[in-house]
Amino acid sequence: MASGNMKDIKRRIKSVQSTMQITKAMELVASSKLRHARERVTKSRPYFNTIYKTMARIAQDTKAGDSIYTKPRQVKKSLFIVIAGDRGLAGGYNSNVLKLAASEMQGKNPCVVTIGKKSQEYYAKRDVEVIADYPNIAETMQIQDTHPIVNDMLSRYKKGEIDEVYILYTEFVSPMTQETRCKKVLPLAFEADETTEKAKSLTEYDPSPEAVFASVVPEYLNGMLYGAVVESYASEQSSRRMAMESASDNASEMIENLNLSYNRARQAAITQEITEIVAGAGQVG
Repeated sequence: MASGNMKDIKRRIKSVQSTMQITKAMELVASSKLRHARERVTKSRPYFNTIYKTMARIAQDTKAGDSIYTKPRQVKKSLFIVIAGDRGLAGGYNSNVLKLAASEMQGKNPCVVTIGKKSQEYYAKRDVEVIADYPNIAETMQIQDTHPIVNDMLSRYKKGEIDEVYILYTEFVSPMTQETRCKKVLPLAFEADETTEKAKSLTEYDPSPEAVFASVVPEYLNGMLYGAVVESYASEQSSRRMAMESASDNASEMIENLNLSYNRARQAAITQEITEIVAGAGQVG
């Protein structure tokens, strides 16, 4: 019995060691990708902040309320751009943003644009209209890759096919913290601050503030979508690194416990053999 138990424990130890090698490798890969992803986040944030302030300033200088992009309308259909990962094994990264999307869609007539394979797979199994799927683009996405998505969104918005647009993504706060976000991108709304108020009287627009505002809107939305994708990708790698680190730690602890069990089983087998030898010697004597 002891010999059979020892073989089972030995087999489990080898299995857990093989799993730990995989989780360690995935942790290293995620760490490497995270470094590059953080650089993209760091570079994208100043661009987005600048274009946001520019849009807010123009909105102060023009009758933005009359623009098709800012004028409120009766909401009959809502578009949700849901950004998830292309792979699993990332802790709660994918499930958290999908849960937020489900919550935000309550009481609305939603349609969806999916970015990421996990988002695509999720909505393929649900009774929600999917306008377009964009899997496997987050890792290599450039700002120009957002143009087809934004152009299609604006075309539908102008035609009245959709009445509001939300982006759901995961913000990269720190390597240990990622937070799901839902931002309304259409119709546009800006908050004025002291900076925009001071710049209001110092800026001239050609041909007009309204024309400049309309021409900058697509670039603003491209920047917002790109920023959401790179934030989400960095969050995905960070979540995967933490999940794999935790899995490796758990595997290491399991191996220690199995080694302890193996040593105990081996000691029990040795003790049993000694007992049998002593008992046999006593019978011979």
